[in-house]
Amino acid sequence: MKPVRIVSVRQEPEYAGEAIKYIQQCWPEVLPVIYEDCIRHSLQAKAPLPQWYLLMDNQRPIGCCGLITNDFISRSDLYPWICAVYIDEEHRGRAYSALLLDRCKQDCAALGFDHVYLSTDHIGFYEKYGFEYIGQGYHPWGEESRIYSAKV
Repeated sequence: MKPVRIVSVRQEPEYAGEAIKYIQQCWPEVLPVIYEDCIRHSLQAKAPLPQWYLLMDNQRPIGCCGLITNDFISRSDLYPWICAVYIDEEHRGRAYSALLLDRCKQDCAALGFDHVYLSTDHIGFYEKYGFEYIGQGYHPWGEESRIYSAKV
């Protein structure tokens, strides 16, 4: 059995359609056009962000995340942001999130960033992977989220 692998959609654009479909299924509360538009335009972007990743088990996606400039949060002074981290329920508990988070950190370091950020309501999860709570941020729809930072 092959180990899981991370696909960078930008480096392997043939996965774009699969990434769009998978990420839309993981985050059904987000308008589908948002992920489609962002992923399709990332393929030819001149800037190094956004980036989108699939965690593949053989030829099947089992997880995902993105690396973007702002995660719909008030702290636009902070970037890049890891977003849309998701692992299929039946594959949780195997530290697969760590693989995606580490890839994002590596890519950020290669791009010259010294930190990466994420916003979440989870407490105690991201701390296991080197993230530190730095404060609250506010979303345009009126909610707030915890902001975490990690050195890359």
